[in-house]
Amino acid sequence: MAGEATPASGRRGRAALASVVTVAAGLAVHLALPSSVATDIAGDALYAVLIYALAVTLLPRWRPARVAVIAGTFCVAIEVFQLTGLPRAWAAVFRPAALVFGSGFDARDLVVYVAAVALAASIDAALGRRSQG
Repeated sequence: MAGEATPASGRRGRAALASVVTVAAGLAVHLALPSSVATDIAGDALYAVLIYALAVTLLPRWRPARVAVIAGTFCVAIEVFQLTGLPRAWAAVFRPAALVFGSGFDARDLVVYVAAVALAASIDAALGRRSQG
């Protein structure tokens, strides 16, 4: 029927909403809390969740595990890209670039990204099972 939501459109809507909430939470952590290891980890986790949510928004028919591979690979690629020094140079010219590309490689970030994407995919899968059941 016209106007009826499909499972993909419902998932896309949830992911888009999650993206907005995640950006707001990330900015709150970045702007309102003092810099620490905890806020760095929180920011990295929120970044990975955002990438997962954006991937679901673009690919709502893909299974959570497949989206997780895409999101995790993207996050790892961005972290490894930091080894080139380009993100740091870009951030020196345009500070918001650091929010997207980071500024320096940290191996801990790789672990945080994988854990956060896995958690996001688990929640996504659970919501999918709930909406089908």
